[in-house]
Amino acid sequence: MKYARLTKEQLEELHPEFVNFLASQSIDKKEWDEIKVNRPQVAMQEVDVFSDLIWEKALTNVSFIDHFSSNYIFLFQCVDTMVYSLVLNTSDKTVDFLTKEGIEWLSLNLFTASVEIQKGKKDISQDRNLALFTIIKEGGIISKGELFAKLDHLINK
Repeated sequence: MKYARLTKEQLEELHPEFVNFLASQSIDKKEWDEIKVNRPQVAMQEVDVFSDLIWEKALTNVSFIDHFSSNYIFLFQCVDTMVYSLVLNTSDKTVDFLTKEGIEWLSLNLFTASVEIQKGKKDISQDRNLALFTIIKEGGIISKGELFAKLDHLINK
């Protein structure tokens, strides 16, 4: 398995797609029920293959990932074989970027000595989707990139 097995809830939400996947494997409902009961390891292998297909498709379409922690904000723009990053952090230990107050504090103090902004880029041409999956697995959230775009615009003004 390249990525991670989908949760039961995710599988339930993707039920029609999973049925089509099984049909493409020439597995009907009766056979699937038999596999689940008599060969659970084979059933899990089918779920794993399906999970990887879903992850692969989803990751191929990812353009932005945001990752927030109490003192850091990591913003990623994913373009072809490169990931561009904007990393914000504060030395003020009373600030928590996971709270509304922390984000309000950031908007008021963005260009002060209390906030450090770093730019970076990383080549992910070896395995783009696996690199993005690693960021997500570590707490990143797929986004539309509004925060990245606003911050990039402010920095490069």
